Amino acid sequence: MLGFGNHSPTMVDRGKENVNSVTRTHCNGPGQWPRLLMLLIVAVTMVGQVGWSAGTGLERPAGLEPEIDFWRRVFAEVDSAHFLVHDDRHLGVVYETVEIPARATAATRRRVTDAVRARYRRILKKLATGKRDGLSAEEARVLALWPADVSNAELKRAARRIRLQQGLADRFEEGLARSGQWQPYIRRVLQDEGVPVELAALPHVESSFNPDARSHVGAVGLWQFTRSTGRRFMQVDHVVDGRRDPYMSSEAAARLLSYNYSILKSWPLAITAYNHGVAGMRRAVRKTGTTNIATIVHKYNGRAFGFASRNFYVAFLAALDVQQDAARYFGKVQPLKPRAELMISVPDYMPVSALADAFNVSLDTLREYNPALLGPVWSESKYVPRGFPLRLPAAGLDDSAPRLMASVPPHQRHAEQTPDLYHRVRRGDSLSVIARRYHTSVSELVALNGLKSRHRIRAGQILRLPFSGQPSPAAPLSADARRYVVRAGDSLSVIARRAHVSEAELLAWNGIDDRNRIYAGQELRLRPPASAEVPPGSPGSPSGEPETVVLASAPAVNLAEPAEITVVPAVASVVAEDEVDQTEPAAVGLLADPADYLVAEDQSIEVQAAETLGHYADWLEIRTQRLRDINGFSFRQPVVIGRRLRLDFSKVSPDEFAARRIAYHQALQGAFFTHYRVTDTTVHRLRRGESVWLLALQRYKVPVWLLRQYNPDLDIDRVRPGLPVVFPRVEPVDGVATNSSALADAS
Repeated sequence: MLGFGNHSPTMVDRGKENVNSVTRTHCNGPGQWPRLLMLLIVAVTMVGQVGWSAGTGLERPAGLEPEIDFWRRVFAEVDSAHFLVHDDRHLGVVYETVEIPARATAATRRRVTDAVRARYRRILKKLATGKRDGLSAEEARVLALWPADVSNAELKRAARRIRLQQGLADRFEEGLARSGQWQPYIRRVLQDEGVPVELAALPHVESSFNPDARSHVGAVGLWQFTRSTGRRFMQVDHVVDGRRDPYMSSEAAARLLSYNYSILKSWPLAITAYNHGVAGMRRAVRKTGTTNIATIVHKYNGRAFGFASRNFYVAFLAALDVQQDAARYFGKVQPLKPRAELMISVPDYMPVSALADAFNVSLDTLREYNPALLGPVWSESKYVPRGFPLRLPAAGLDDSAPRLMASVPPHQRHAEQTPDLYHRVRRGDSLSVIARRYHTSVSELVALNGLKSRHRIRAGQILRLPFSGQPSPAAPLSADARRYVVRAGDSLSVIARRAHVSEAELLAWNGIDDRNRIYAGQELRLRPPASAEVPPGSPGSPSGEPETVVLASAPAVNLAEPAEITVVPAVASVVAEDEVDQTEPAAVGLLADPADYLVAEDQSIEVQAAETLGHYADWLEIRTQRLRDINGFSFRQPVVIGRRLRLDFSKVSPDEFAARRIAYHQALQGAFFTHYRVTDTTVHRLRRGESVWLLALQRYKVPVWLLRQYNPDLDIDRVRPGLPVVFPRVEPVDGVATNSSALADAS
């Protein structure tokens, strides 16, 4: 997102010209400077910029200079009490600057913006009739902003493209001061990940370097990660939210940008994908037939490729310009120095008060230095997780920190996190009633569950409860129960005990080779399969359908995949508060996923991992036989990952189908990333006889959907010895209870 709406505006007017002169300064029209002078200015600007971009892959096409210049004005010349009135597609056309005071109500702001748009809409519609004589001074001024040969059709379109952009110069200056605390660290982690260090300026675009920034789509922190994207690369749950920590989130951002580049092979595209998603940028390349960022910005008209996505790369380049020439725009800005602190890994699960006592620091100081730790840690219903990188004031601790950590008494050290307890909300429940029932407080429930309102819960909702003592033992499962859906906190041993079977039997019946790797939402078989049965499908598998997605060369068995994906634009949509980009159906949250879940113009789709004909039939509200008929499939013939499939949209629209499909993958991967995160990658060169499918499941232990995200163009049916395949390395999220949880049921 162009995350500019996250801070309260200040009343600083940086305009050194009146409204008319500001407008004229940024016009394309013939009534401004001689064309030769314009070309010279652009040439000088380009020469001045070559140094920082040379060798970095951060292309700066001349065709994008008007957009870069526009954002440079936004960041350096216009404060947050003023708005540029401009054309949505041609940012060099700026009609005027208007003032809307920060104290203005939403109604006043809307009234002013509506009036401004209406005025320019009338003028442009009049000019679109072809009238060129007898124009008023204002009409002539607007016409002069456009090239002399502008068509009437273009002016008519321009009447629908009037937009107001809030200035950000005052916020940018504040961000310059804040950035000094973290940019040295950010540059190091970017360099370690092979990312151009210039991207250390990206938080200027995302958050103005405000670690407390929050967007209307739920993006948080310096780098504005959404929950679904963030938890791929760092711990994001009810105990630790790494998005709130500038260090953790910077490491995650470096890995995400590196991942984007590994797929797209272009830094302008990888940076744009930070906002628009990898799949979106792959689609843009496919539709335009080019990787040229200027062509994509100017020509690509994908529905989700709105103002924020089109302008993300140019806004970054402009922010980089302003940062590198800050004295020119702001005078001397004194950046804050990095804080003197040290980091020590917590060796066991510990109460936060025990750590405060050991290091003789206040809880407030610990909270200030460790913003990733959430409310349940501070209320001590959860421990600080083992392995957590605890940050402390460096003064007087450099040599003594390990000794002080070792001084924490044994009874304050724990081998496991406190278990999660849950309550399913019933009709008539309220948070206050639930709090009384479980001897806790409403504020504790709000913090533990990340609730936005203490007054809004719904029947059927699952709430986490603070743990106090051991939960009641889970009831045995029914003797005739054949399937079980794993819940957060389950372990294979507990499930086996409840089902009166052995762990070895569960491993064999479900094709699992690692007893410690199960995940919430996974469906397990509790009884031996009949000879003709296929192992159970992924979560939410539709009613008894035998079809499964397989690799063309693999046996027709389901991969028992973990659960979820999300394409959320990594940054909030647009700067103007009253405008929001269009997005693909239900696409928020899938930013890091390159898979194409949308329907092509010929009403076909590409088959993705963990999908079956039964899924498609359910989402389309038709029978599976209809899909077999139109695709020429025999009964029990599986669909093949990566192949195209024709669908029937007689009952459901393509958009609704895509929304249901994306929601399924969001649920699929969400459970996986609740318990695992990606830490690294390994490039494996295939040897003769090796199967990518078996390598994923047995050696690297990653689901095939995740493998395909790192190798989106790999045809697993056509591999050869020596082919490099990227396998993501995953590790469990420490601090997530995996061996004990219960659904509380206080009658």
